[in-house]
Amino acid sequence: MNGTKKRPELMAPAGGWEQMTAAVRAGADAVYLGTGGFNARRTAENFGGGALEQAVAYCHGRGVRVYVTLNTLVTDPEIPALVQEMEQIAAAGADAVILQDMAAARLLRRFCPKMPLHASTQMSIHNAAGARELARLGFSRVVIARELTESELRMVADSGLEVEAFVHGALCMSVSGQCYLSSMLGGRSGNRGLCAQPCRLDFTAQGRHNVLSLKDLSLVQHIERLVRCGVTALKIEGRLKRPEYVAAAVTACRRALDGESPDMQRLRAVFSRSGFTDGYFLGRRDLSMFGVRTKEDVAASARELGRWQAAYREETPRVPVDMGLRLRPGEGAFLSISDGIRTVSVSGPPPEIARGRATDRELALRGLSKTGGTPFFLREAQIDLEGKPILPVSAINAMRKQALEQLLALREAPTAHPFNADTDFLRMPPSCPAEKTELWLRFEGARQMPPEAAQAADRLILPVEELPGAARGTDPEKIVAELPLMVYPGDEDALAKKLSALRAQGFAHASAGNLGTIRLAREAGFQVHGDYALNILNAQALAEYREIGLCSAVLSFEIGMKQAVQVADRLILPVGLLVYGYLPLMLLR
Repeated sequence: MNGTKKRPELMAPAGGWEQMTAAVRAGADAVYLGTGGFNARRTAENFGGGALEQAVAYCHGRGVRVYVTLNTLVTDPEIPALVQEMEQIAAAGADAVILQDMAAARLLRRFCPKMPLHASTQMSIHNAAGARELARLGFSRVVIARELTESELRMVADSGLEVEAFVHGALCMSVSGQCYLSSMLGGRSGNRGLCAQPCRLDFTAQGRHNVLSLKDLSLVQHIERLVRCGVTALKIEGRLKRPEYVAAAVTACRRALDGESPDMQRLRAVFSRSGFTDGYFLGRRDLSMFGVRTKEDVAASARELGRWQAAYREETPRVPVDMGLRLRPGEGAFLSISDGIRTVSVSGPPPEIARGRATDRELALRGLSKTGGTPFFLREAQIDLEGKPILPVSAINAMRKQALEQLLALREAPTAHPFNADTDFLRMPPSCPAEKTELWLRFEGARQMPPEAAQAADRLILPVEELPGAARGTDPEKIVAELPLMVYPGDEDALAKKLSALRAQGFAHASAGNLGTIRLAREAGFQVHGDYALNILNAQALAEYREIGLCSAVLSFEIGMKQAVQVADRLILPVGLLVYGYLPLMLLR
């Protein structure tokens, strides 16, 4: 591995307590988990109520970080419950929160400024401009879109923001955060944590079956290349998976990180959909990426899963400690144990003067080394023996046990983040006057646009690549340049140049559905209008986008009419709704 790159964090899913212990004992550096109703896996067991504090304590005691998912969209009536959940997360001492809704970021920055913010893959961040915008907004890490190639990942990592990349697990057909298939077909929104996975059904096209079902992603064999890209964290997908799956995936990734060869056959046997794919990473986007769960896959899992249960049944010693033992006849025995940050000490009975064999270094070390059943292992021991002391091994064992229990309790004690909910901030008084309702018309190009469109509409939306040609003879002030929803790192400079040229020609308005393109348009001097793909469902998110620089925004088409009216009545920004046309249900690469 390239020694100039920092060793990445290995991050595992924890859908419930057993999955969490499997991840920790298999060697994960961090886990991510959900609490109540605001995480993208609401159907998992999760860690509601007091379970979150217990989970954080368990992980911190073993040197494992905990990231809590608040990665769904919220509505205005849900904001008080969201704030309450944030307060519980802060009190538990979680290491970061993973977010999708900009409302959650706005509220956490205000109420809990010490809490690190990670941008969920549901935010569809896929380029360096988006990463830089997140950094400006106070985020420390982005969970990058899974559709990037190796060279594109490197370009985003060079932006300076920490990059977390998926290394193994299920792969969606659509870009995360931009799939509305489950929502529109069955009322179960993936952006609200309730995806029913209709893409796994047998959709057909041109004689092919299951044309929306991709194989599971696996970059385990490319981990060395991910390290060289500058990836900060390697993320395993699977909060709805069994603990055996978690143990197997963590074990394979850990071996690859340690320079060993992972057993990919065993990993495939645990769970796969006709094998794995690395097509996005290698830039080979073809039919080999598609797969389904076959009878053979299910049979292989049934044989393999039981073999993994023993891998996480016992406590794994993963925290190094240094011990100091002092034995002097006529003086109480003394033992100190340190994990490098915390130190505990205990006293024992005074040793006697030995008539036969004294307690020598070998005997003392044997007692100190018995850390089995705890998360600790002995790294160094300083043993101070004076005279010919003799102390029963049982006494040394008792001192060691007592000290390790005290040390574990110190490590598990919660370190809460200060949290101060500001009720005035939640009220959000109106900040801009209501204006007349306008009609905006969107066209794919000049051939689709009838001659009377310019007179009928207040604004005409055209794809940026259609300009300026499709808008000849129309006032540039009336034209809105629609930016692509996905602008990959290699295309950012070209779009920036295109925007600068259009601005010089008098075009002043742009529509953007992603933080990266918002930034590019803003830097080019455009008035930026938010598109539906920003997934705005509430007034707090709208207020955040106003501060980011939007001058208007289209609300998500997943919003109900009553909720849309409530958001619009806050008068934060002029808001729009899609009122006619085919809805885009998936965004594909």
